Amino acid sequence: MNKRREFLINSGLVLGTLAITPSLAFTTKKRAIGIQLWTLRETLPKDIKGVLAQIAKAGFTEVETFGFSPKDNAFFGTTVTDFKAILDANGLKATSNHFDFNNFIKTGDLSDLKSYIAAAKVLGSEYVTIPWILPELRGTSADDYKKLAAGINKVAQQCHAAGLKLAYHNHDFEFTKFGNTNGYEILLNETDPKLVDFELDLYWAVRAGHNPLDLFKQHPGRFTMWHVKDMDKANKELNAEIGKGAIDFKAIFAQSKLSGMKRFFLEHETNYTPNPLESIKTSFDYISKNLI
Repeated sequence: MNKRREFLINSGLVLGTLAITPSLAFTTKKRAIGIQLWTLRETLPKDIKGVLAQIAKAGFTEVETFGFSPKDNAFFGTTVTDFKAILDANGLKATSNHFDFNNFIKTGDLSDLKSYIAAAKVLGSEYVTIPWILPELRGTSADDYKKLAAGINKVAQQCHAAGLKLAYHNHDFEFTKFGNTNGYEILLNETDPKLVDFELDLYWAVRAGHNPLDLFKQHPGRFTMWHVKDMDKANKELNAEIGKGAIDFKAIFAQSKLSGMKRFFLEHETNYTPNPLESIKTSFDYISKNLI
């Protein structure tokens, strides 16, 4: 009887506290889990509706696009407006987009940027993201990276004027050393922190020999987006499902505030399991249960 009485009293105290301060009842809202659509690059172009539906079924709520054609104003033959409708029907939002800036890097021509901005606005996105630089266009000196940074600032100004943010996504080549610095450091130091964010690809940073935690300490708040993909324990050139590889994601996610991370996207580039959709679900479940 005494135990029951104590339980009722304690329960009443808890409920009374929540009634006074209801915000205490719901203080641990989980982050959205996004996916870079490149992960499903083999099937997405053939069946956009089906693949996006399967992504939503796996639990994802955000996506990062690739494959936009400014000439056609479409993703793999599907207009931006229709693509947005498919996303909406599945409860998905394209918060970031990987657009091709190689022509700009080569020629300085920004004629495609207008269509990129327009597409991002239709999708309700936050970010226009520079994803990849062709090997023949990559910098071979510190001055080359300073020139690239100046170009990125120029793009960022136009994105900002349109109410969007610009981000730069890395691979490993940006970490090429030039004396006591490297290309990535130059980009971080030479771009305007008010206009340019960085989408840190955790896998590529680790593969290049850099600890993401050190980058967070050196440049706090700059890495507002992440690509989350794991590294195979036996072969660093291969990916692994999240939690099965060599990267300590728990330590990295513990410092997300220092990083400035607002959102992240799962990505698998290499070493698919036989069923990619099962693979992304495995990674989703690990992230959901262990990292956020």
